[in-house]
Amino acid sequence: MSGSPASGGHYGEDLFEPEHPQEAERIDAAALVYDPVTTDRLHALAAAPGGRCLEVGAGTGTVVRWLLEAGAAEVVALDRDTGGLGTLAGPRVQVVTADLRDEGLELGGFDLVHARFVLMHLPERRRLVSRLARWLNPGGWLVLGDAVEVPNPLDSASAYRRTMDAMWQALRSTIGTDTSDVPAYPHFLREEGLRNVAGELVCPPLVPGGPLARFWSETWNRMRPALEETGRVDSAVIDEAVAYLASPRLAELGPGMMTAWGQRP
Repeated sequence: MSGSPASGGHYGEDLFEPEHPQEAERIDAAALVYDPVTTDRLHALAAAPGGRCLEVGAGTGTVVRWLLEAGAAEVVALDRDTGGLGTLAGPRVQVVTADLRDEGLELGGFDLVHARFVLMHLPERRRLVSRLARWLNPGGWLVLGDAVEVPNPLDSASAYRRTMDAMWQALRSTIGTDTSDVPAYPHFLREEGLRNVAGELVCPPLVPGGPLARFWSETWNRMRPALEETGRVDSAVIDEAVAYLASPRLAELGPGMMTAWGQRP
């Protein structure tokens, strides 16, 4: 695992506060794009029907609802802030407001543990992979999804590239986000003794005004002070990058999501 700086910041506190009026909309824009990728994989693994499932970083609950519809016996929805889960609590749902890193957190065994866009923001991610694997019942699946970017090697100067690079730098220095070891997730799962390990990378289309473009626009606008502090961009560059995301000139392979999975023997 690559090292992360001692940022000291936290997702949801130093950046992307859940009480922000646009935060739920920003999260749901990404969910529109990535939920089909996630649920297709979970369906292919037959991981939910009749099982006890853990959704780490439950957000606004879109995957929790899918797991219930897919026939999960129980879903534990874990997040540091569960205000976005609304009225999800019920006889088959347990909402747990806690930090995954809390050493005293014990939730029992699961037939499915799923975490999407969570571990990349936590400098302790390798240790947490071990923890999540330990929570699996025999035959249970661990499914991890995080961001991977495949940048255009011919572009280092456009407003889009400069803003995207500034974002990753700002995330790393502020809250410890690091995607550099995401491609190693299948190796991590094998090291935990899981079998049937595999992974896939999906880069959904980045189209003008689409949900993914809206997600990045809102993300960059919300991060403006942190982006400018990197020294890579100023307000004019960010404005140009945001306008590009809504322009018919948009032609980019945006960041994708790698999903890795493995099964407890």
